[in-house]
Parts: sequence; structure tokens; C-alpha cells
Amino acid sequence: QVQLVESGGGLVQAGGSLRLSCAASGRTFSRYGMGWFRQAPGKEREFVGAINWNGGRQYYADSVKGRFTISRDNAKNTAYLQMNSLKPEDTAVYYCAGRSGTYSDYAVNYDYWGQGTQVTVSS
Repeated sequence: QVQLVESGGGLVQAGGSLRLSCAASGRTFSRYGMGWFRQAPGKEREFVGAINWNGGRQYYADSVKGRFTISRDNAKNTAYLQMNSLKPEDTAVYYCAGRSGTYSDYAVNYDYWGQGTQVTVSS
């Protein structure tokens, strides 16, 4: 069973940056597509972005495009979410997720989820 653990969340002022990490267990990490999601209080979980198994392709929600960057280091079994130019509306619990299949929609069919890490952006 794959386990994912997010870290790197915290409090940051608007305009600042944070880098989230997602550490994965298992030797098959390099074949998993990885996604990032977030959920603010009282709101549904929303898709943030995703990266394919070898890091060659990334996809971002319009709300974060140009500000966030997803990357991965398969040798370290870790995916990252670099968040720049943060806004108060980015405040949420951020989750990483993994999927073993290949799909046309980057936002669906994730099999494994982390516990989440809190990101709070103050104004």
C-alpha cells in the first residue's frame, strides 16, 4: 500500500512563497502520476495541479497557473509544489495524491492520498 505524507505548510504573508513536499513510500513511485489538491474551510476539495510519472508534463488549475510549479524527484520518492506570489485565497489544507493509471483528465482517478498540510496566507 502506498503512503503519502505532505509537509512544508505554514503561515506566510501575501506575496510570499512556500514549497510543499510529498514523500511517498514504495518503489513504484516513479510510475505514479502525482496531483495536488486543496480544500478551504466550508469548500469542496479542488484540483490544484498534477505532474506525470516522469515529470515531463504538468497541468495547473487556472487559479494557480503562473504562480505554482509542480516538480518531482523520483530518486527521492518525493513530489513538490512550489507556491509563489501567494494570495489569501490560497489558504487551505493541501493534499498530494497519486494514481497508477494514465488518464486524459489530470484531476481524476487518484488512488492514494496524503493527510494534508495547512497553508495559511495572511494579508
